Amino acid sequence: MTQPIANSDLDAILQQTVGLWEEMRGERVFITGGTGFFGAWLLESFVHINRILGLNARATVLTRDAERFCSKCPQVAADAAIEFVQGDVRDFAFSEGEFKYVIHAATEASAKQAAEEPLEMLTTILAGTERALEFASTHGTKRFLLTSSGAVYGKQPPEIVHLPESYPGAPDPTQAGSVYSEGKRASELMCALYANTRGLECAIARCWAFCGPHLSLDAHFAIGNFIRDVMAGGPVKIGGDGTPTRSYLYAGDLAAWLWTMLFRAPSMVPYNVGSTESVSIRELAEMVCNALGSDVEIQIAAKPAGGSISRYVPDVSRIKRELGLRQTVSLEETIRRTAAWYGWRSR
Repeated sequence: MTQPIANSDLDAILQQTVGLWEEMRGERVFITGGTGFFGAWLLESFVHINRILGLNARATVLTRDAERFCSKCPQVAADAAIEFVQGDVRDFAFSEGEFKYVIHAATEASAKQAAEEPLEMLTTILAGTERALEFASTHGTKRFLLTSSGAVYGKQPPEIVHLPESYPGAPDPTQAGSVYSEGKRASELMCALYANTRGLECAIARCWAFCGPHLSLDAHFAIGNFIRDVMAGGPVKIGGDGTPTRSYLYAGDLAAWLWTMLFRAPSMVPYNVGSTESVSIRELAEMVCNALGSDVEIQIAAKPAGGSISRYVPDVSRIKRELGLRQTVSLEETIRRTAAWYGWRSR
């Protein structure tokens, strides 16, 4: 069993979205990927806000393993507003009744699956998105939210410090490593087709990198790995040369931004969802150590090779300007809250 998300985080999500929830009163929302990192935050915040505001709303959650989620997050599973449907996102049986909202948050990034089962990843993304869209278009859905990815832009040019939604780049379709990013691009196109032919309003969230409770510390995310290394007593291991530049948005802000987009984002207008607070991987390792009050050794596997530096940092001026959203939790505080959720106590 995992710890619940702190009430202070859930209250902060409500504070950022408080004027939007009346539309959910008495309604139903269908969520795919509800048991992943994104889904855990969406569900815990939904349960909290639904209870605080007395919305009498209900959420139906598609999962491949309902029993596992119930043991992982019993506080969510036990809530009367939550119903689980067990199945594969590619061919799940349709639930009965109308659902005003659908959130398709399945198929989060997985470097392991992309490397070992790329065809499985691609078919899951494509068939899963089509199935979710077909479900929405036949169940009275008003708004559909797709969690896409910043990977749809392909490699970020080093001279572009913050990548905007208008950037016309794309992944290389001749490279097998593009399977996740091309799958997300095709998912956006699928949304456009359903918007044009079925009149479905589709919000497109291009999600970048995140950190917070429920993030796996053993996946391919450097920030989680570094927190794990410090908690284990070190050393903090950097697999490359430490020069790539990244940014991380706190999961509480992520949830608030996604809920806002579900209710308010114009159809088929993509929004970057992420942080502009950029940091090199080496600086990130140092920040994790400092934030957690640790002096463990930092080991860097390679020396800087020179040339252009890899960047993965969004421009979020559009979502700030048009939807009034902003980052409320700093990267250092994000690190502290994540480690604390996993049981870390600074020495």
